[in-house]
Amino acid sequence: MKFGKMTKKKRIRILAVMLVLMGILTVLSIVTGSREAKHETIKEVMKDAVLHEDNKMSLFGLIDVNPSVISAFTVTAIILLFALIVRIFVIPRFKYVPGKFQLLIEEWVGMFSGLAKSNSPHRNRFLGAYVFTAGSYIFIGTCFELFGVQMVTTKDISMALPAPISDINAAIAMGFMSYFVIMSGGFAENKFGGVLKTLKDFSLPISMSFRLFGALLSGLLVTELVYYYISLSYVLPVVVGVMFTLLHALIQAYVLTMLTALFYGEVSEPSEKKHK
Repeated sequence: MKFGKMTKKKRIRILAVMLVLMGILTVLSIVTGSREAKHETIKEVMKDAVLHEDNKMSLFGLIDVNPSVISAFTVTAIILLFALIVRIFVIPRFKYVPGKFQLLIEEWVGMFSGLAKSNSPHRNRFLGAYVFTAGSYIFIGTCFELFGVQMVTTKDISMALPAPISDINAAIAMGFMSYFVIMSGGFAENKFGGVLKTLKDFSLPISMSFRLFGALLSGLLVTELVYYYISLSYVLPVVVGVMFTLLHALIQAYVLTMLTALFYGEVSEPSEKKHK
């Protein structure tokens, strides 16, 4: 009985705290909502999130580029620096009984290596390296927007850097790069027969590109929409932003690498003549 009463009291306290927080957030929304001065309409914000026509940033003072280009250079530099540090200072100290960090690295590499071997048993060394690189870049690049790194645009507007793949150009580049990797596997094993087999699926790079771009863009647009309205800009953006970002990072990294490995294994499978 005492345990039941204690549980009921705890529930009442939690409910009371939640009601107080909701009341505070409501008051803040009412107080700040009328004073907010928006420099863009919601239509302009959503349009620029897709086309990047207005809010551009200067690249080393040489040219004005989309914010996603700055994100791409930043994420690439972070990945290369991290890989260099791990290669020089961590890998030489690997032990037979792995520690936590070593186990994390081995599981991360082993997951993509297993993906390549299971889908392309004949040729998988280069495929494993590529899907590891592509999957890591998509995941880290998508999670990069969670840090909210602020940069100033050419119009002196401060904005957070988006995910690199949220730009249609980056998504198309990733799709075609994966397509050419698939084609290289077909050529290495079956020469021009493998190339012709790859060319039959000419819509593959388009579908991969727009699937990647659409999934990441949808999360960006939802987050932009929530942040735009001050009445929704307390607590909710944290939940929405983190959930959408992590979900898209995991799903899109898996989908692109899985499709690449699957088609690579199909076109690189030895022909019947070689079996004879």
